[in-house]
Amino acid sequence: MRLTAFTRYGREAAATRQRLLQYIPALEAAGIEVRYAPLLDDDYVRTLARGGTASRMSKVREYGSRLRTLLSGPRSDVVWIYAELFPFLPGWFERLALSRAGAVVYDFDDAFFHNYDSHPNKLVRTFLGSKLQPLLRRAAAACCGNAYLEAYASRFCERTIVLPTVVDTDSYLPRPAPKGPGEPLVIGWIGSPFTWRYLREMMPLLAEFARERAVKVRVVGAGPSAAEEAFPGLELLDWAEESEVADVQGMDIGVMPVPDEIWAKGKSGFKLIQYMACGLPVVASPVGVNREIVEHEKTGLLATGAAEWRDALDLLISDSDLRARMGAAGRTRAEEKYSLRAHAPRLVQLLRDVAGVR
Repeated sequence: MRLTAFTRYGREAAATRQRLLQYIPALEAAGIEVRYAPLLDDDYVRTLARGGTASRMSKVREYGSRLRTLLSGPRSDVVWIYAELFPFLPGWFERLALSRAGAVVYDFDDAFFHNYDSHPNKLVRTFLGSKLQPLLRRAAAACCGNAYLEAYASRFCERTIVLPTVVDTDSYLPRPAPKGPGEPLVIGWIGSPFTWRYLREMMPLLAEFARERAVKVRVVGAGPSAAEEAFPGLELLDWAEESEVADVQGMDIGVMPVPDEIWAKGKSGFKLIQYMACGLPVVASPVGVNREIVEHEKTGLLATGAAEWRDALDLLISDSDLRARMGAAGRTRAEEKYSLRAHAPRLVQLLRDVAGVR
């Protein structure tokens, strides 16, 4: 059985690694041969991470290359599509490009449809507001990162499931050795330049904790603009795949603030799962899937507004036993509900079903 996967970005994008690449060993063990083709390569991702922009001509070339692959490449039993094939081109074009495809599985872990139906430009809303609907109607199945996305996809694709964005809990492990005496407590966040804006509003509060409670604040992957918020005790780290787990293990409390808006409701809470798999207690905004991932007062705390965030962080900073209990409970929850081990068999079975393989 052959599967061709069309991703938006290369390996350096978390979505590519977590939604597809980490599943490949399990898929291959089940007899599923995987070939994947990113629309935009790792150089593009690195450019964005540095705050740069890619040329329009390079995007045009990549669109052309993808179209040629779809129309002339070897036929696969299943075509797996992450997000969309051609951003900001009409949905009918995507259906046309899939004319030679076998069964299609559509996968997404973010509210990409809001790029169109909630775009500030009326022309975009008018002509592309329903852009993803033809693709979903063409799909044999849709895998959604959370229930908010499932509610949208299931309107157009009958076979729609929630497939959380998970981690390999054999790699994401609690800190291998306890902290040394006198080492400061670390409040941590991991993300990208795209999600940095969610943390930016919390920086004054985090600076206050760093100043008054002598804690460190670790920010991973925010990009160069985060340097504008620098304060004593702030540690800014570039994201790198080889250090990602160690960077999270070096934290003591993981945070995920997000506003109560439609974009945030489509998020899949991946950073919370990273924290919990590494045995960290978490503090998160009670928005979207965060309410489901975090068991309030068991694996972490849900907080709304500056006062609740201050109280939640103060409580965890002050109580090492509470941090240990919540971290252990979070680790167990990650293993049971949000691990590669738990969900790889589900994806294997789905792909075999849509391909008609028994």
